[in-house]
Amino acid sequence: MKRDYYEVLGVGKNAPADEIKKAYRKLAMQYHPDRNPGNPEAEERFKESAEAYEVLSNEDKRRRYDQFGHDGLRGGDSQGFSDINDIFSRFGDVGGAFGGSIFDEVFGGGRQSRRRPGSGTPGSDLKLQVTLTLEEIATGVEKTLKVKRTVPCETCSGKGAKKGSTPATCSVCKGTGELRQVSRSLFGQFVNVVACTNCGGEGTVIRDPCATCGGDGRVPGERTVKVKIPAGAGDGNYIPLQGQGNAGRRGGQAGDLIVYIKEEEHAHFVRDNENVLYDLFLSYPDLVLGTEVDVPTLGGKAMLKVPAGTPSGQMFRMRDKGIPRLNGSGRGDQIVRISVFVPTSLSSKERDAIRELHAFSGVQPKEERPKKGFFGKVFDAFS
Repeated sequence: MKRDYYEVLGVGKNAPADEIKKAYRKLAMQYHPDRNPGNPEAEERFKESAEAYEVLSNEDKRRRYDQFGHDGLRGGDSQGFSDINDIFSRFGDVGGAFGGSIFDEVFGGGRQSRRRPGSGTPGSDLKLQVTLTLEEIATGVEKTLKVKRTVPCETCSGKGAKKGSTPATCSVCKGTGELRQVSRSLFGQFVNVVACTNCGGEGTVIRDPCATCGGDGRVPGERTVKVKIPAGAGDGNYIPLQGQGNAGRRGGQAGDLIVYIKEEEHAHFVRDNENVLYDLFLSYPDLVLGTEVDVPTLGGKAMLKVPAGTPSGQMFRMRDKGIPRLNGSGRGDQIVRISVFVPTSLSSKERDAIRELHAFSGVQPKEERPKKGFFGKVFDAFS
């Protein structure tokens, strides 16, 4: 039993076209296969939302659906989608509903649209991990990467055919790159469009292949790529570089290079989102008498004033000394946690001095009754 299309998109029955478009954009981004690899539930939701959008974005189909429900679409051209590729082949980058840019910008998915005959086969994506220090993350950095990937064959200019020869039109699909399978049922005629098995959907076949690439149009190679990583990036973030992946077969569009960010463990700092934590060890006299100390930060040293009588475990906040907020304004803070330094190796003279200090009552801990909170005061009132 199919769900109501308005329910699928989460809009009301009087929703205007731009609201329907916005709702589908959100669902398409959420359940796109590039974001949910190997997730059958997400694939079903992606197909379901695409089917709902195809109907509700068309005035005639929407009018029939509003009047007769799903039965009003039977025997027509709204039969749903058999798989993900069917969605892209049916209306490319979502029928141009988003200006032909949403899949390109967010998913790099525009290349998954139905390719034109003779345009080759799209290349595959590549994934690469880049390790960054906290200092690089705090300022942003540009990295130069050497990427091993397939590149267009220079001998045949990526066409796959020997110089002087041209690809021949596929005799099976007559150059369309598609095969149409027609079937009939009680509800009307169904047309299923699939890629031609003889030419792989390209519409042409290579009779005289290039000797260098064997007709593939690409060869193994290496390229140098520069990627700008913004300040505030971290583990789990990635940067898609469109067209920097493997070259497509016989002139097909190149895949993308997905650069994943890996944060290197720091010797002194621990990151907590946009804040950084630093443990500062001070001697007992410094905590008792107070001191000023140069504290390392991600941008260099900074002065921190520790007042007299500071207990171990006290935390100080150094404003704007943390990590910039990714795609936002401002930056986090550096939290300095005070710890008392306990020496493990002392000379006899130093031990005598500590014993002498230990004799003074002022340095001995005193048992203090903890301050009463709200519930403590209530308990006293009824005791």
